[in-house]
Amino acid sequence: MASPPNLGRMGGYLGLFLLGALAGLAGALVQGGWFPGGLALALLAIAGLCWGGVVLTRTRGGGIAPGAGWLVAVLLLTTSRPEGDFLFSAGLGSYAFMLGGMVVAVMCATLPKLPQPGGPSVRLGK
Repeated sequence: MASPPNLGRMGGYLGLFLLGALAGLAGALVQGGWFPGGLALALLAIAGLCWGGVVLTRTRGGGIAPGAGWLVAVLLLTTSRPEGDFLFSAGLGSYAFMLGGMVVAVMCATLPKLPQPGGPSVRLGK
């Protein structure tokens, strides 16, 4: 019989998802307003959040959750409104933000898991 889901862990992943969405929203505003420094700041923010999620939860899911929240927020912000307004311009900075953020999130989510402290030695026979 499967064990019930850990509500604390699920709440942590939800919090990381929401922080990722907030980082996507803030990054969308900053990268266009303070180009090129804003672009670097926005990409560093999502990288720090994804890697921090991996370190905090000690699972790859900790890196996937903020990356997914970031992606959902950015994709929702790319749609144009009926008034013709949009948040992203068709410039190099916007594309670098979208593609760079996706690459950073995937890199953090697919890095090897952190070693467990006090684990067995890698060498056999010791």
